[in-house]
Parts: sequence; C-alpha cells; structure tokens
Amino acid sequence: MARFWIQYAVIKGAAFSAFYNGSGEELEKAAKEMSEWLKILEEQGLGDKKFFGGESINLVDISYGALGYWFAALEEAKGVKVLEPSTFPRLYAWAKNFVELPVVKENIPAYDKMLAYVTGSMKRLAKN
Repeated sequence: MARFWIQYAVIKGAAFSAFYNGSGEELEKAAKEMSEWLKILEEQGLGDKKFFGGESINLVDISYGALGYWFAALEEAKGVKVLEPSTFPRLYAWAKNFVELPVVKENIPAYDKMLAYVTGSMKRLAKN
C-alpha cells in the first residue's frame, strides 16, 4: 500500500507545481485541486493513524514530508492557505507530529529561513 500512496504523490505533483508557479486564477484552481487530492489522502491514506505508518513513520510519511514543513512557507509566500486545521484536521495534525520528530526537527531549516528561500525562489522564477 505504501507504493500506491507514494505514486499518488508523484501523479498529483502537477497540482503542487501549479500551486507553486501559479498566480491569480491559476493559483485558485491549483489550490482547489490540491484540496481535492489532500482530502483523499487524509481520508483514505492517513485515516485515523498518527502517521501513515501507524504509530511510527514509514516511507509514505517521508515522501509527504514536505507537506509537514515546506508547504506552510509556500502557503504564506503565496498568501493562500490549503492545509488548514479546520479543513484537514488529521492531515494537519500529522504534519505537526511529523515536524516534531527529533530526526526531522534536527534536520530541517528554521521556518524564517525556509520562508526567505521560498520567497526568493519565487521571485527568481518570476524574472525568467
């Protein structure tokens, strides 16, 4: 089952790219599409588990790890929230649990640095 959910991320990655690259109507459309696939991920992939692997992480958690820490900075830079606790309570809780794992927490950059990186990369992309 892990392979299925990892492949699901690969297939749905186009919406993530559209969210990153989009603005205006494109961004709204990408946010809606992401919400749709995140709903499926939350309901059918994560379910009621703490992690995709149950009580401990597995490859699925690692493959979706960017949702846990990087995506929040992207949402802030774009000014559009998708992964909200009111909309995706279990997935939001998973993201918080994931970034609190010592092995993750010790290896991700500080949020302000990540936000600066995302904002800078979006500006560079806009120039091209």
